[in-house]
Amino acid sequence: MLNKRIEAIVKASRKNGWVLEPDAKKIFQLAGMSVPRFRWAKHLKEAVEAASEIGYPVVGKIVSPKILHKSDEGGVVTGINTRNELERTFEKFKSFRGFDGMLVEETVVGTELIFGAKMDYQFGPVVLLGIGGTGVEIYRDISIRMTPITGNDVLSMIRGLKARQLIEGYRSNPPVNIDKLSETMLKFSEVVMKLESDFQSIDLNPVMCTTKDCIVVDARIILK
Repeated sequence: MLNKRIEAIVKASRKNGWVLEPDAKKIFQLAGMSVPRFRWAKHLKEAVEAASEIGYPVVGKIVSPKILHKSDEGGVVTGINTRNELERTFEKFKSFRGFDGMLVEETVVGTELIFGAKMDYQFGPVVLLGIGGTGVEIYRDISIRMTPITGNDVLSMIRGLKARQLIEGYRSNPPVNIDKLSETMLKFSEVVMKLESDFQSIDLNPVMCTTKDCIVVDARIILK
């Protein structure tokens, strides 16, 4: 049944060539991975209700099949603290091309990691773990393995990162929950293998990891 629900989301997304963030998060949620509380609001009233249910401050994100890189186009607004700010953000997003609503999401903090996957011509699906956030393309601090992976593979990937102290604990920053990180990475690998015939690349950036959990804050799946 789980595979059928994921397949339905992928099939409905083929017309766009990629899976919109709310649907991508649903896939990973169905696979047992943690995601923030969120709601895909098509109308302002729905956005206001969502923010009230989730609790301020919230994050607002544009949902549009025409906008793949939301941050580059000003399509992500963090720290929305009031209804007025939420309404202004919604009205701003309405002017974006292909507007299909606004993702209203709880604010999550933690150590920013990236989970990724791509189809390698020679080896098939490979997954990566690295230091995430907006600087991911600058630092390029990642470890890569072929799927399927094991818990030992995840530990080896962590040890291969130059900035692994951010994961293990550094100064006033506590270590992330390694068991939860490993569990989440293994579930991600399982999703990658299930989608092997469908995807070209997958980016989860950031995945916010804390002493308790690892939460997929942003997700993008590019289809073949």
